[in-house]
Amino acid sequence: MAQGSVHTFDPETGAGSVLLDDGIEVAFSAAAFEAGGLRLLRPGQRLSLDIDESGTITRVFIRGIGAGETIR
Repeated sequence: MAQGSVHTFDPETGAGSVLLDDGIEVAFSAAAFEAGGLRLLRPGQRLSLDIDESGTITRVFIRGIGAGETIR
């Protein structure tokens, strides 16, 4: 799991990009957004990210929000 901040988000398509903590911008698909159970993102918002072996973001989410997430 990685973390980053929303750089761009298109509410029409559900796709966007995240700035990782090391400054690298990584795009995410509508499928990754939908997998997180969120409704909307805003620039600068902090996110947790699931990233597969190829470096593709498979889920963008906020800890404690969405299916299977618990607040600690």
